[in-house]
Amino acid sequence: MLTGKQKRYLRSKAHHLKPIFQVGKIGVNENMIVQVNEALEKRELIKVSILQNCLEDKDTVAENLQAGTNAEIVQIIGNNIVLYKESKENKEIELP
Repeated sequence: MLTGKQKRYLRSKAHHLKPIFQVGKIGVNENMIVQVNEALEKRELIKVSILQNCLEDKDTVAENLQAGTNAEIVQIIGNNIVLYKESKENKEIELP
C-alpha cells in the first residue's frame, strides 16, 4: 500500500507520460493483463487510457487491472489510470 507522500511523488513522475494502453469496447481481458504486467516490469509506472466506447466504468477497469497485475492504482484522472508496480529486474524509481 502506498502512502500519500509516495502517491504524490508518483503522480509527479507520471504527469509527462503518455498512455501506452487503451481499454476499448471489450474492456479488460487476459491478454491485456499480461501485456500490462510486462510493461509494468519494464517501466514500473504506466498510464492506461479508457476510450469512450468502453462499456465498463473507469473504477471497474482500474480494479480489474489492479487485481490482474497486483499493481497499485496511483491515480484515476479523467479517462486515464496511473498504475505502479515495483520492478524485480529493472528497478529505477526510488520511493520517498
